[in-house]
Amino acid sequence: MKRVRVLNIEISNLTLQEVLQSLTSGIVFTPNVDHMVRLQHDCEFFNVYNIADYRLCDSQILIYASRFLGKSIQERIAGSDFFPAFCNYHKDNHQIKIFLLGGVNGVAAVAQERINHKLGRNIVVDSYSPSWGFENNEQECQKIIELINSSGATVLAVGVGSPKQEKWIYKYKNKLPSVKIFMAIGTTINFEAGKLKRAPKWMREVGLEWLYRLVLEPKRLWKRYLVDDIPFFWLILKQKLNLYKMPFVQK
Repeated sequence: MKRVRVLNIEISNLTLQEVLQSLTSGIVFTPNVDHMVRLQHDCEFFNVYNIADYRLCDSQILIYASRFLGKSIQERIAGSDFFPAFCNYHKDNHQIKIFLLGGVNGVAAVAQERINHKLGRNIVVDSYSPSWGFENNEQECQKIIELINSSGATVLAVGVGSPKQEKWIYKYKNKLPSVKIFMAIGTTINFEAGKLKRAPKWMREVGLEWLYRLVLEPKRLWKRYLVDDIPFFWLILKQKLNLYKMPFVQK
């Protein structure tokens, strides 16, 4: 698979169509700037990230960074673009049965209903919106595992925020024998349920989707975008100057 190294992670250098055609099994993560910064100091997250078969570029800023480094990623494939495209691509493939895990207060069920109505079949076979902090509640996690296994799902789409979603997949994937494809899709479930609006297309294309989301959710996102993610640009400059050093060794 074609890949481009940005800092300490190799990002898949594929078009959306290439991913849809080749993805029959495996784990899909969608790196963005926030992920890249976290991967510099969270060793557990780094090791989790390295199990992914597909790391799809979920940020126009990462595209710009790859061009600056001289190895351009050819296409941005945001999770919120990839997931509906995946559903549409497999709308007549009855081997694809999706379980949605994410959202709050039944949002996943709303997304399930809307997706199935749009595609004209029950491609999403079940859904569950977990409680806050569910990842630390082993009883609830076991309940989720039982729901997924009893649903007959072959695809699990987890949208509970990063790094929770990636770490949850890593921890429990071996207890889900029928699931062939695992996806970490962030806020996509909220978009599919109509609970959040995406940025206008022109903002997404020029790399300003973060600004749109910041305006919508300033209390939740201001620190991430205006403080935590700023070191990314310094790290990219260091990589360009061959001064960047890998913070971890993959286990």
